[in-house]
Amino acid sequence: MAKPPRLIAWETTAGCNLSCKHCRGSSTEKKPEGELTTREALHFIDEIKEMGNPILILSGGEPLVRDDIFEIAKYATEKGLRVAMATNGTLVTDEMAEKIKSVGIQRVSISLDGSSPETHDDFRCMPGAFEGALSGIENLKKAGIGFQINPTITKRTIGEIPAILDMAKGLGADALHIFLLVPTGRGKELENDEIPPVEYERILNWFYDRQKDAGIQLKATCAPHYFRIMRQRAEKEGIEISVKTHGYEAMTKGCLGGTGFCFVSSTGDVFPCGYLPALAGNIKEQSFKDIWENSKVFNDLRDVSKLKGKCGICEYNTVCGGCRARAYAATGDYLEEEPYCIYVPKKQ
Repeated sequence: MAKPPRLIAWETTAGCNLSCKHCRGSSTEKKPEGELTTREALHFIDEIKEMGNPILILSGGEPLVRDDIFEIAKYATEKGLRVAMATNGTLVTDEMAEKIKSVGIQRVSISLDGSSPETHDDFRCMPGAFEGALSGIENLKKAGIGFQINPTITKRTIGEIPAILDMAKGLGADALHIFLLVPTGRGKELENDEIPPVEYERILNWFYDRQKDAGIQLKATCAPHYFRIMRQRAEKEGIEISVKTHGYEAMTKGCLGGTGFCFVSSTGDVFPCGYLPALAGNIKEQSFKDIWENSKVFNDLRDVSKLKGKCGICEYNTVCGGCRARAYAATGDYLEEEPYCIYVPKKQ
């Protein structure tokens, strides 16, 4: 029997006030037909609660353009779910921040893709987006809401990672979660901006070193080989890895798609993650529990013996697993080996 999900990212709407270059969902101001109604959204929350108590991330698009977002968040909170929100920050006014707090949202992630207006605004395709995000952060702070910074790392921004970390600390963020670009959606146009595999390795080692003195929680997302690096470095340094398995700081294993995490689109489609368009089912057509426990794609991803190439023989495949979305983008097969990992398994 599959363990219930620990983390669910829900694209509450595909509508957005920005048109960012890297957007997974190619979001625009126009919302697609068939987005979940309020009634369907609340029913989905009921189904989640029946399975356990995961963290529910209200995402988008931009969740704050959805008219009933606070009704949804309040309902989920009252059901006992831990609710977070992922936003670009530009719509977080004083009033919005107070509403976010009043419905029980416990943490807000703000996307900042550079340490300067020039970098961020170019990526977000909107002059003033950087200042808008910083204003949103200040409003969250005044309301007493915890927040984290989520930058997407590409060749354009790789040199700014130390400055982004300093910025996150200076702003008083609880955490910095770097997202390593997976070229899907509008991000497919940025394939040439993916950093080379050797640079992935260097950045992840730098990230590991910063864990010791950063003063805030650091996490690398869409970079499952970080969990291999963590173990390699810890073994070399003779230290024991302390793994937190619950809450916002959970550090459990690499690719969680289909095992501890899933993504639900605004129209009810369920995927292993937002970057892996391998459909597991739709919550309008069957129960979320049925999809989670019985879909072929999820059960494939839970069986590491099905992994191919060097991922299949790697001694770290139970803690890393390779990025299944990146494998799919490169080969069309989500079970193929991670194309951006330079590690050579000992069994090879």
